[in-house]
Amino acid sequence: MNHRGGNGNDLDLVAIARRVLTENGFDPEMPNGIERTFAEEDPVDGVEDLRRLPWSSIDNHDSRDLDQVEVAERLEGGAIRMMIGIADVDALVPRDSPVDVYARTNTATLYTGVHIFPMLPEELSTDRTSLLPDVDRLVIVTEMIIREDGSLDDRATRIYPALVRNHAKLVYEKVGAWLEEAGPPPEDTVIADQVVLHDEVAQRLRKHRYEKGALDLETIEARPVTKDGRIVDLVLTHKNRARELVEDLMIGANGATAKFLESAGYSSIRRVVRAPKRWDRIVELARIMGATLPVEPDAPALSDFLAERRQTDPTRFADLSLSVVKLLGPGEYVLQRAADPDTGHFGLAVEDYAHSTAPNRRYPDLITQRLLKAAARKERQPYSDDELTAIAAHCTERENAARKVERTMRKVAAAVLLSSRIGDEFDGVITGATPKGTYARLFRPPAEGRVVTGERGLDVGDKVRVRLVDTNPQRGFIDFAAI
Repeated sequence: MNHRGGNGNDLDLVAIARRVLTENGFDPEMPNGIERTFAEEDPVDGVEDLRRLPWSSIDNHDSRDLDQVEVAERLEGGAIRMMIGIADVDALVPRDSPVDVYARTNTATLYTGVHIFPMLPEELSTDRTSLLPDVDRLVIVTEMIIREDGSLDDRATRIYPALVRNHAKLVYEKVGAWLEEAGPPPEDTVIADQVVLHDEVAQRLRKHRYEKGALDLETIEARPVTKDGRIVDLVLTHKNRARELVEDLMIGANGATAKFLESAGYSSIRRVVRAPKRWDRIVELARIMGATLPVEPDAPALSDFLAERRQTDPTRFADLSLSVVKLLGPGEYVLQRAADPDTGHFGLAVEDYAHSTAPNRRYPDLITQRLLKAAARKERQPYSDDELTAIAAHCTERENAARKVERTMRKVAAAVLLSSRIGDEFDGVITGATPKGTYARLFRPPAEGRVVTGERGLDVGDKVRVRLVDTNPQRGFIDFAAI
């Protein structure tokens, strides 16, 4: 497989990424001339002008495909009005247009660690439909009233188009450090006061979800670090207070939009995570750690167990989280008719959840945006139930393929990094155990590979020591022998 001791850094990693996309059914190349097919002028008639409000965003320092901005207002009686503006991608990408057809093919922006393959032309996703600072942009506002106990006043939820201006593009690490009292606040005091208010809303929403049994998981993935075109390390991006803030607000907005469509009598595409099929293994992992979980899936009990483990063993909590995530299984998109019982999201402990907050990089969000705009205008539902069912199935299938692409490219990067370390021993954790193979992720570097020797009896969550026996950077193969 590997020319042992060979230099994987000599490979063209972008070419490998294109090949992996193609092998998994994606189209890595946008059609020529597609940028000439979307509207030249942004329609602004009939929208609320909210540019005066102190909108801001929090994102990665190098992100340009900005999907959301936020602003809040404290109300009498302790409630807070939270307004989340989502980029109005539909305004420039009408249904069945050439851009929409391409977006529907891939269904998502694909992040390979060495190159980004956008769902939309970059002229849109990083410019005209991106909520960049100090420019006017169209958004669809989700306006929510959050009570002191973290519950939403569903009757007060509003969805409407608006014209906004992002007054500050903030960065996760800097805002997180400030909120955790380890760094300075934003220079603009108005924006700083807004972030404090947003954080208060996020904490209310989070506390309310956890009381219902939401799972506190730290799902982190390794990303390659490059220097002069060479992979020199793999690092994990850990959560901080700012990332949690945005995550909590987006979960709240996704729940509010789902309920809004349901109350309007519209069908929608819901994001669901069913009760885990491998609950028995989760119970076993808890037993090994001295805890007892019910025989049947129980989100609140699992939530309490995870909270206890985060407190007891914070250094290994990410590894436990990874095991639980694998055992919970992937989410899926499904049709939800307004009158049907809700399937719900096991991990978030919510019954109503529709992806709506990232239309620049997720196709289901663009579909939801079109449904929301039609419902807000009291127009006919733009998609039939059969169409939504087909779109949901396609998006689920493509999401599974996208995970495979991203997993393969992480393995390519890891194989490049480890190609000179054949024979070295590492500590890790088992992340997969099926008839097709057993897989382990190392603690350092956080590389994942297949256990090809000594794998018998190993299961997800088991700690293991392995020896690196082979790599194939071209294919992203890493082989371990369990010691």
